[in-house]
Amino acid sequence: MKQSMILLHGLFGGLSNWEGVVTHFQPQYDIHIPSLPIYDAHTSDQLGYLVDFLSQYIREAGLQDVILVGNSLGGHVAILYTHRHPEQVARLILTGSSGLYENTSMGSYPKRGNYAYIKERVAYTFYDPAVATDALVAEVFQTTTDAQKCYCIVRMAKSANRNYVAAILPEIPIRTLLIWGTEDKITPPEVALEFRHHLPHATLVMIDECGHAPMMERPAEFNKILETFLAEI
Repeated sequence: MKQSMILLHGLFGGLSNWEGVVTHFQPQYDIHIPSLPIYDAHTSDQLGYLVDFLSQYIREAGLQDVILVGNSLGGHVAILYTHRHPEQVARLILTGSSGLYENTSMGSYPKRGNYAYIKERVAYTFYDPAVATDALVAEVFQTTTDAQKCYCIVRMAKSANRNYVAAILPEIPIRTLLIWGTEDKITPPEVALEFRHHLPHATLVMIDECGHAPMMERPAEFNKILETFLAEI
């Protein structure tokens, strides 16, 4: 039976963000990419709602000893779930994770209907702005034209900013891999160093000329680093 790998996207991310990882690892792993219900959370604890969703997803799918891989907000969710259920997690992989510091350069409210602004913000995510394809920009732009979704995004971002994980990181007993872009402007390299400092079993690998989403911008390097790490299981 294949070991299960769960891929968790970020606040503006989607299932397509993990295309390179899925293509590379699907032959060896049982891959799951749940769509985080960011727009359904109507509680005071937005982030807790996502952790509860992940808990239910893993329980209902009957998964055990999962490999959790999270980018940005998805990394934050993975941290909280692992802290709550360490017996369910075989390995934890964080890339550009929130939880310690995040540069919320999108502002207090996304500018609805301003395509040029959204394109600039999406390009800001990457070292190479060419990675911000028209299709990717259009996907984010479509989200920001919906007033209710914008409201949910802002509430979720504020919930994540309030949830500072430094105190719980030393309590996570799981082998952890940190994959970070040296040019990450949203969760800068200093954040990766702080994660490594607080996590008792963490390995940090930096990817040069790479921004906030290494699995999208440098998929071959990301996959090689992750493959090497998982080979140690």
